[in-house]
Amino acid sequence: MISRMQNWFGNGWIGIVELLITALCVFLSLSVHEFAHGYAAYKMGDNTAKYMGRLNLSPLSHLDPIGALCLFLFGFGWAKPVPVNPRNFKSGKFKSGMVWTSVAGPLGNIILAFFSMLFLSVVAKFYTGASELWEKVFSLLIVLLSTLVYMNINLAVFNLIPVPPLDGSKILNAVLPSRLYFKIMQYEQYGFILLILLINTPFFSRLLNFLSNLILNGIQLIIGFLPFL
Repeated sequence: MISRMQNWFGNGWIGIVELLITALCVFLSLSVHEFAHGYAAYKMGDNTAKYMGRLNLSPLSHLDPIGALCLFLFGFGWAKPVPVNPRNFKSGKFKSGMVWTSVAGPLGNIILAFFSMLFLSVVAKFYTGASELWEKVFSLLIVLLSTLVYMNINLAVFNLIPVPPLDGSKILNAVLPSRLYFKIMQYEQYGFILLILLINTPFFSRLLNFLSNLILNGIQLIIGFLPFL
C-alpha cells in the first residue's frame, strides 16, 4: 500500500501525506478520549467540563503537547485531563462515578477503533477492481482507518495502566481500600518517570502489545459475524 502511494505521490510527498494522516488521527483520537471523559462525568451529574468548554471534539480544547507528541511518535500518549469534580456526582455515585468517568475515555477509543475497522472492511471490498482515481482515494482511506484502529487501541490500553496520572490509577480507587489508595497516590509525582521505565521494559511492552492484539482480534471477530460484510 505504501509503495503504491509512493508511485502516485512521489517520495517527496509520501512523507507529508503520512504526516498529515498521523496528525489527523492524533487530533481525533485524543479529542474522542477526553470528550468521552467529560460526557461521562456530565451524565453522572458533574457539569465542570461543560462549563470549562471541554465538552466538545475540538483538538484545541484537549491536546497536551507532550502527550500528543508521544502518541504521534510511539502510538501511546495522553491528552489534557478533563476537569472532574466528584462532589457533583449524583448521590452515592462518588466511587462508581469516578470509575465510569475514567473508563469512558479508553472505551471511547475502542468504539472509535471498532467503527474505523468496520469502515475499513467496507472500503477494502471496493478497493479491488476500482478505477485508478478511486484506488488512490481508497488507499488513503485504508491508511487513515488502519492508523485510527491501531492508534486508538494502543491509546485505550496505555491509559488503563494503573499508574498516575493515567485513567487506570483512578479506577484503583474503586477496587482498593481508601487508605491503601491514598498511600499509593502519595507517589503520584513519580508516575511519569515510572511510565517511561515501564514502557522501555521488554516484558511490559510485550504485555501492552498482547492486550492490544487481544482487543484487535475481538473487534475483528465481531465484525466477521456481521451479515452485510
